[in-house]
Amino acid sequence: MAKREDGKETRLRLLNAAGEVFAQKGYRDAKVADICKRAGANVAAVNYYFGNKKSLYREVWQYTLENSEVAIFFESAAGSSQDRLRDYIQALIRNFTAKGNVGRFSRLYLMEMVNPTGLVQGAWHKTIEPRRRRLHEIIRDIIGPGAEDLTIRFCELSIVNQCRMFVTVKHSDVEYMLGQPINPELINRLAQHIADFSLAGIRAVGK
Repeated sequence: MAKREDGKETRLRLLNAAGEVFAQKGYRDAKVADICKRAGANVAAVNYYFGNKKSLYREVWQYTLENSEVAIFFESAAGSSQDRLRDYIQALIRNFTAKGNVGRFSRLYLMEMVNPTGLVQGAWHKTIEPRRRRLHEIIRDIIGPGAEDLTIRFCELSIVNQCRMFVTVKHSDVEYMLGQPINPELINRLAQHIADFSLAGIRAVGK
């Protein structure tokens, strides 16, 4: 019994360690050895408990989804298209700066969107794709019905890449560039700026 409980604990440590490594480096750059080291497990533990790195990645997504309040993602549907875009950007930045499983899920989502693996289509289509389509609809409303799909996706990437610095750039470097410490008020002001900047860009693309 003790051995079985130890196995459950090791498996959970591997899931948590893998979630952090995948969120930081993405699937392709994550090393199994680094995951095992962070989990305090033998280097063969991933194969023993999950079979391989691909299966581990799928289980990390499922585990993180089940333990995250992903409903905080982009649920606003009220107001004008401009107001909904502002809400979307605010929520995106809140998720990227969140701690715990919500923040981890946000980083996993970002890494998968930027470098798709094709390994999590089920979870992706169920949880992420509807929210992406919601952003596409907002952008199309602002540009106009004649916008081509690729233009919409270009706008999406431009918006997301402005927000992703909280994931891809060290906080100390962000503070250096901004010239002051990061705090909730500063994050809110930056979100407002990104929204203003994005709206101006989307309107320019639509002309």
